[in-house]
Amino acid sequence: MDIAFNQNEDQNKQLLFHLQKKLETVKLGGGKSRIAKEHEKGKLTARERIAYLTDKHSDFLEIGALAADGMYEEEGGCPSAGVITGIGYVSGRMCMIVANDATVKAGAWFPMTAKKNLRAQEIAMENRLPIIYLVDSAGVYLPMQNEIFPDKEHFGRQFRNNAKMSSMGIIQVAAIMGSCVAGGAYLPIMSDEAMIVDKTGSIFLAGSYLVKAAIGENVDNETLGGATTHCEISGVTDNKYESDEACLDAIKNIFDKIGAFEKAGFNRTEPAKPKKDEHELYGIFPADRVKPYDMHEIISRLVDNSEYDEYKKDYGKTLICATARIDGWAVGIIANQRKIVKTKKGEMQMGGVIYSDSADKAARFIMNCNQRKIPLVFLQDVSGFMVGSKAEHGGIIKDGAKMVNAMANSVVPKFTIIIGNSYGAGNYAMCGKAYDPRLIYSWPTAQMAVMSGASAAKTLLQIKVAALKKSGKEISAEEENKLLQEITDKYNEELSPYYAAARLWVDGVIDPLETRKVISIGIAAADHAPITERFNVGVIQT
Repeated sequence: MDIAFNQNEDQNKQLLFHLQKKLETVKLGGGKSRIAKEHEKGKLTARERIAYLTDKHSDFLEIGALAADGMYEEEGGCPSAGVITGIGYVSGRMCMIVANDATVKAGAWFPMTAKKNLRAQEIAMENRLPIIYLVDSAGVYLPMQNEIFPDKEHFGRQFRNNAKMSSMGIIQVAAIMGSCVAGGAYLPIMSDEAMIVDKTGSIFLAGSYLVKAAIGENVDNETLGGATTHCEISGVTDNKYESDEACLDAIKNIFDKIGAFEKAGFNRTEPAKPKKDEHELYGIFPADRVKPYDMHEIISRLVDNSEYDEYKKDYGKTLICATARIDGWAVGIIANQRKIVKTKKGEMQMGGVIYSDSADKAARFIMNCNQRKIPLVFLQDVSGFMVGSKAEHGGIIKDGAKMVNAMANSVVPKFTIIIGNSYGAGNYAMCGKAYDPRLIYSWPTAQMAVMSGASAAKTLLQIKVAALKKSGKEISAEEENKLLQEITDKYNEELSPYYAAARLWVDGVIDPLETRKVISIGIAAADHAPITERFNVGVIQT
């Protein structure tokens, strides 16, 4: 291998090491001492509960592991937004699992907790997956109640989703394994079945202190809303269990007897590994985000047998469109070509840029995949659409609109992996978060923003200097350079895949070697939801 390959490999593995260290810290939740306190109460932690519940040797795809990363630091932080969510298998049935992490602020809900819970419910609804709630939460984090309580996408939306999922026939099972208070009490009781762990589980609209303050009644929490009260007096919960393990075993028994699901019917054959070495992804993918590379080399290390059939390969070459298989599943791939290409007319086209011909090709390919019921996979390393008088005169906006229209109206499931740049309208056309990908993950090399850091920093500097001059202040070249550095540092922090993952703009940051697994689990989940909507692009630009 050449020097560039070795340099890329070294730098990308350093990024991967940083990701692994970050995930190790996150998975400790509130820390080892808090974990020990849960164990002293005879409780398992949220992650231990999921590990016990899910089938051995099956994959658990975590959603939002890095949610709230670096946020709420003045409140002591909120690792994983205080809730663990993901897709796993219970008694052979794929399902969504939502487990409050009581080691993080007693499982209290921060604004990002609400956003993450709603994302988990959204995935369950889109894919018609059964959902399991492992409830252990002190309720809304009161100092931030104004950011979590009243708006459309806030705390209350989850109960609306409970009701909607029930009407859709989506199975919901809840276990109360700790505190469950106030409005949060509705979540397990709006589920199909609600179980509770004796002595550690409790559920009430108001705890003993609030009851005393509100109506003057003296009552302890166990009498007020413990397992015996709700299983033998109120009938609010269905059955009580002596331990976390016994309660989780009961959930396994429920899932063991669920009938078969109706399939969407996506095509799958026997899975096969890529023939080209997947580990070479680390060396092929440039650590320097401006350097070109051939996206064909990436695709051939992600698809089964390294085989794919390219659509219109000699036309619109800055976008690669191809059908292939990933872990046996048939997929349609739309990927940004990052090397400079030459058209038949002799024009040079920049890699990572969407031109009129490539947008036109992609729109048609997306339509074909919808016609054939083939899920779509977008591999993003995009700088945006081509600009300038030649592109504008050629109708780039019209052709870009055609691609966005076809992509936005797709009825087949879409999956997005951001491997490099994700800038501006390129993010939109390549199925960014706003366009409902069933799953969206990024590599540690991803950068997401309205434009590149260098371009944005210079533009922001010009605006700042002009504003200073307008107010009568002249700044020296040295001060200008200092200001540019400050702007660049702030912007680069916001470009980071971790900044995006913290805010759930992506579902997580993954090792490139996990890409195939993510897509495969995503399509297996999507196969639970038959396509009932007809593909219709409406008015297409011509």
